[in-house]
Amino acid sequence: MLRTEADEPGWEVDPDDEWGVAVVATVGRQLKLRREAVGMRAGEFGKAVGYGEDLVYKIESGKRIPRQEYLDRADEVLGAGGLLAAMKEDVAKVRYPKRVRELGELEARAVEIGVYECNSVHGLLQTQDHARALMEAAQPPYSAGDVERMVAARLARQSVFERDPAPSLHFVLEEAPVRREVGGTMVWRRQLERLLEVGRLNNVTLQVMPTNTDAHPGVDGKIELLKFPDGTAVGRSDGAFNGRPTGDPKQLRILELRYGTIRAQALPPRESLAFIENLLGET
Repeated sequence: MLRTEADEPGWEVDPDDEWGVAVVATVGRQLKLRREAVGMRAGEFGKAVGYGEDLVYKIESGKRIPRQEYLDRADEVLGAGGLLAAMKEDVAKVRYPKRVRELGELEARAVEIGVYECNSVHGLLQTQDHARALMEAAQPPYSAGDVERMVAARLARQSVFERDPAPSLHFVLEEAPVRREVGGTMVWRRQLERLLEVGRLNNVTLQVMPTNTDAHPGVDGKIELLKFPDGTAVGRSDGAFNGRPTGDPKQLRILELRYGTIRAQALPPRESLAFIENLLGET
């Protein structure tokens, strides 16, 4: 059976993503030129790669993002010698929303990342099922395709844990979202296990901020700090500088002061892991 649009929700191009629109248009044009160069009709080519003719036309006209396996199959069928398959990396990036892609690029360059998260488990720490449950709870609801696209984008950012040399990662999570059984008991258990796995890595410091503590500088919201190899840094906080990213040294010092105070008030890493282990044992 040939794949149709209904089989692939969430692969539309974001019209506000100029770079993404350009990439998909270029890839579509190359696919069409290659197909016509070997004398194949769209329908014939579609059967060869397992796609309906209408979907082939939409990919070639830059209206749909081709899957990586589509590019692999097209490369083989059209005898492109790897030229079409070589475009997979840029096409994969287009799949992710522009804002998430930009954040992922910053995280991929950072040598140190510090995060305080108050409302949920941070995206870099979420399991696939936990992330999906959070996104499915949104109001107004996202489409099934949008949910899958956002989950894929969130998980792709977690490649930061696979970098060599590894960056230094620091997380402080509030107790309440750690306790929240997002997605049900089994999904929550797997999320707690994931926190323990990550928290035991040599380059990761994971702390829990207990609920029964005094007020701290994070009550205004999330804080993120990213430091880069050249000595520059970027920070953002929900409760400072209108929530916008900043690289200004004076503003960064304020965020670092707040983050340092938060880390000092949170449970130490060993006690934090013990706290999570106890939660897991109670389920």
